[in-house]
Amino acid sequence: MISIQFLLTAFVVVIAPGTGVIYTLALGLGQGRRAALWAALGCTFGIVPHLMAATLGLAAILHTSAILFSVIKWAGVAYLLYLAWQMLKQDGALRVDATGTSQPDPGWRIARRGALINILNPKLSIFFLALLPPFLSGNPATATVEMTVLGGIFMVLTFAVFVLYGCFASLARNWLLGSDKVMRWLNRSFAAVFAALAGRLALERA
Repeated sequence: MISIQFLLTAFVVVIAPGTGVIYTLALGLGQGRRAALWAALGCTFGIVPHLMAATLGLAAILHTSAILFSVIKWAGVAYLLYLAWQMLKQDGALRVDATGTSQPDPGWRIARRGALINILNPKLSIFFLALLPPFLSGNPATATVEMTVLGGIFMVLTFAVFVLYGCFASLARNWLLGSDKVMRWLNRSFAAVFAALAGRLALERA
């Protein structure tokens, strides 16, 4: 049986603004609700490898392997800096465009970027290894099934909350698109946030 404590804990974790939330908001503002939904879907599926790692015990290996952790971490740092650059480029894929003339990205490409944001964050595997076990029944025979169920519920909550963030951003888009100054501010702000998140990830240790 799923405890209320787990649902509340998972909800608090999911609703806290992080890289996935920032990405979903940027797509909602830049390309509208459809793009935000694809972003939410991609970010959600980017959780799967980390849940599998936590369930199978691979997260412990990642935690003890400094080289493996560093490889994934620096790949994630580079990717976040790439996203920051995409916000600043005149024809960048993530740029919030006031003219509305830029060609929208295909949904699969938006989802792929969102998935990579989470896949390339090695701390997520260790996070799930710490988050899920306290809510297990303690029966070794059902531990894997319970971890899978809890992970699935976490993913559903993630998708639902991210969709709400994305829909809010797409509504705000209609109010903001009329100002070039606001668009420039938004692009620079999102770029700065992605760069700051890259810096924070660079300082993480296994």
